[in-house]
Amino acid sequence: FLVLFDTWFDEVQQRGRPISELPIPPNIAAQGADAVRAYQDEHRLAYQSQAPVNWCPALGTVLANEEVIGGVSERGGHPVVRIPLRQWMLRITAYADRLERDLEVLDWSDSIKALQRNWIGRSTGAEVDFFVGSNPPDAQGRPHAQAFKAWREWRGGNGFARTPGNDVVRVYTTRPDTLFGATYMVIAPEHPLVGRITLPDRKAEVEAYREQAARKSDLDRTDLAKEKTGVFTGAFAVNPANNRPVPIWVADYVLASYGTGAIMAVPAHDTRDFAFARQYQIPIVPVVDPGQTPSVNREEVLSGKAVFTGLGTAINSGQYNGTATDEMKQQITADLHGRGVARAAVNYKLRDWLFSRQHFWGEPFPILHEIGIDGKPTGMLRTVPFDQLPVDLPELRSFQPPGSPEPPLELAPHEWLYQTIDGRTFKRETNTMPQWAGSCWYYLRFLDPKNGAALVDPELEKAWMPVDLYIGGAEHAVLHLLYARFWHKVLFDRGYVSMAEPFHKLVNQGMILGTNGEKMSKARGNVVNPDQVVEEYGADSLRLYEMFMGPLEAVKPWSMEGVNGVRGFLDRVWRMITNERSETLELNASLRDVEPTEAQRRVVHKLIKAVTEDIERLSFNTAIAKMMEFTNYFFKCDPRPQSAMETLVLLLAPFAPHLCEELWQLFGHPKTLACEPWPKFDPALVLDDTVEVPLQVNGKLRSKMVVPRDANQDEMEKQARADVKIAEMLLGKTVVKTIVVPGRLVNFVIQ
Repeated sequence: FLVLFDTWFDEVQQRGRPISELPIPPNIAAQGADAVRAYQDEHRLAYQSQAPVNWCPALGTVLANEEVIGGVSERGGHPVVRIPLRQWMLRITAYADRLERDLEVLDWSDSIKALQRNWIGRSTGAEVDFFVGSNPPDAQGRPHAQAFKAWREWRGGNGFARTPGNDVVRVYTTRPDTLFGATYMVIAPEHPLVGRITLPDRKAEVEAYREQAARKSDLDRTDLAKEKTGVFTGAFAVNPANNRPVPIWVADYVLASYGTGAIMAVPAHDTRDFAFARQYQIPIVPVVDPGQTPSVNREEVLSGKAVFTGLGTAINSGQYNGTATDEMKQQITADLHGRGVARAAVNYKLRDWLFSRQHFWGEPFPILHEIGIDGKPTGMLRTVPFDQLPVDLPELRSFQPPGSPEPPLELAPHEWLYQTIDGRTFKRETNTMPQWAGSCWYYLRFLDPKNGAALVDPELEKAWMPVDLYIGGAEHAVLHLLYARFWHKVLFDRGYVSMAEPFHKLVNQGMILGTNGEKMSKARGNVVNPDQVVEEYGADSLRLYEMFMGPLEAVKPWSMEGVNGVRGFLDRVWRMITNERSETLELNASLRDVEPTEAQRRVVHKLIKAVTEDIERLSFNTAIAKMMEFTNYFFKCDPRPQSAMETLVLLLAPFAPHLCEELWQLFGHPKTLACEPWPKFDPALVLDDTVEVPLQVNGKLRSKMVVPRDANQDEMEKQARADVKIAEMLLGKTVVKTIVVPGRLVNFVIQ
């Protein structure tokens, strides 16, 4: 976390750099050390923000989005409200381009790559500022004219502001070519400007609407199937394209946590905006002429009676009239940028990562907040020294929720909460990290778990990373896998790891369904308890059946008959090697220390080759099937070469380790079989003496035959002509040419 806190993202170099290397503007540097530190804090990858959370007063805790259903808690059905709370955020959006681009180098399925790309959701457009003024609007809700003039002149001389400030509503749009058609704006109920810009006669209605929105989940608010609601603030912003006033509405379908928390609405060219404008009788001004676009009624679009969302030619757009809209996007963005009110921008559906939890558990943040003489935080932060890490959770006498949305660790003992350093008082951060904190880097710690000086020794990291094969469920695609990639890239930029991606190959195992073919759940009554399966059939049977059910990636229904079947196979292996009639554990009398016959050697070496290759392909089910065939073959042999049985045990060990360790010890080996080398096959012994070759007539397959592997051309042609089907087809025909490829095919070209 301290690495994230100490890093800023250099957009020019497209990499994270130490915060000490962040260029400080002269006007900031002139204000002193506190201003410099505040400027650095704004750019850190780990930063603080006021973010909306789900607060349940009845439960006395903050809930995750998935724990809120229809505005009430999943547990108990208690009302839940959305309130702003100070949170730690991670600036994952800074790495969005690299996270998307570097998917190309990964050996992952196209479906998982698509999930991550869609989650990142890259789009290009423009950020645009609509002026509202830093003071309350006039009696008509308009910004003061003199203030607008001064703002416009200041922006023209100083350029587009990095942060919007409280005098503008900043929007992001992928269609700056439709700016002249923006007839209203919508801001989220939580937007910080709502309280200031709302006119007095509208405050009661706006506050009632905001309170109602606070009781809805994000899913309820953005459900496209529901009718959109909103309330007018009475205030207007200035459209920078034409300097016309634009009414500002509050609507709950706009989220403060998404984008800028505000949108410009162009009802003539957006389906959602069109429906909202019709509902509230807001003007609809078409600014894109669709021309002769198929299946579009041009007259209805131009009269504002229908929506057109495509590209066309600019109309009702001042000096841009007649310009192709895809060309106008660049022109108007550049023109407004020259006036300091817009800039070309890339946006993402991906949001910065909310990294705080109000829990007793979780890793404490190694952050100290300075407390002023008035007992309140000054806003200045200090990191816990490296030699004092990790910060341990304190001993608590009570785990009762405090009854407020503040973190429960606020109840920690005074000696844990407060520290005095250099005569100044500091208070520990009382939010804790989410469960993702450990899962983002555990694979690195596994390489060097006892290292007390570094997260991993560089030489070990270079030797073992990246992870060659990651097997995990598709449910991790846009959370854990994306988060871990982000952390890893930061560590790469800062020189802690040697490669930019942590997981080279990814395979998603399929879900195991209940016996009724449905997803397992207590509600459906189809949950299989593995403890019961282990008790009745043994752990090896459970393990083996899960791999034998079908291809690893496939979705498969559970079957107790299948478990019973693989248990029968393991019993058969046991009986083939042990004397089941003996009162003591001993080898079967059929086992002898003899050399395998030629045929037996071929069976053994073919099994080694097949199982080795199947494991490499993660085709565990076919490997098990081949070991079953091997067992059927040798069960009939008497004597059975012990060397062949030992090979089977070594190959079966990854699938049924407990049984195989027992048998390995019974063979008289003093050490675990895990220390044994993997068996190797002889290429000469895996080839059959005979091969099956296709027989063709004019290039079409007509029959097949089996010939000795070393048969020559004459022998193959002679045997092919003797084939019944081929003889019938050649009867009365002229063979123009005979093509014979030894061991491969015979083709007769006839007329």
